[in-house]
Amino acid sequence: AKRTVTQIEKNGYPDSIYINAAKIFQGIHIEKNKDGILVRYGNNSESPMMAFKDEHSRRVSYELAFNALKYQNLLEEILLDSKVYPCYSIPDALTSLLVVMLYDLQDRKFQKRKIFDGEELVEEVQEIGHYLYSYRTKLAAALARCRIKYDALSIEYFLPETIRKWEQRASALPLCFWINTFKISFEDVIRYLEMKGLKKVESVSDFDHYTYAVDQHCHDVLVFPSSLREELLSLDLFADCKLLMQ
Repeated sequence: AKRTVTQIEKNGYPDSIYINAAKIFQGIHIEKNKDGILVRYGNNSESPMMAFKDEHSRRVSYELAFNALKYQNLLEEILLDSKVYPCYSIPDALTSLLVVMLYDLQDRKFQKRKIFDGEELVEEVQEIGHYLYSYRTKLAAALARCRIKYDALSIEYFLPETIRKWEQRASALPLCFWINTFKISFEDVIRYLEMKGLKKVESVSDFDHYTYAVDQHCHDVLVFPSSLREELLSLDLFADCKLLMQ
């Protein structure tokens, strides 16, 4: 059968996502002691104002911020080793944006970011995006040096072992989505999923990637293989809060 669920390419995000992710990261990043500060993050006193377009934007912003936090030490080392930081034209207040956008750039394998239709461009995001992209070769080389230095096959090796094990376990668990019956009927969701090429199976043990099952105890809950996570979260049903992740 023809599959209509498409693999999500990593094209980057709209500018507003980076701005919100940077604000979140600014509040959660690890402060180094005064002697060890090489990367400066500016003032942290104000609580940031964030406006999320929808639930999907909120989730992606937090995900991006927490990914940057997980790899903060590595990202800082890449910036310093490549001599991309410090940069006199980038004030400390924008360091969080720099780090968040660097995480995303390396996650895209240093490929160019897509501009989204109807996207509202933010000057700082555009500037830092262009700045990082112009130094992509140096940044990629710095990442490679870090991996050689720490004998790391991928950036996941830079995570503490406990987090790595937890993430491996979490990534193997099936995903549960609750059907928001205030917004959509069970039947309409099933029709939508079938239209997208997903096939209903009896239980989790029957999963084969493009499949799903109805929870045996709660018929408003659908269960999917963990491998479909990114594709499911990009569906309109999720963005419109018709499907809610448990």
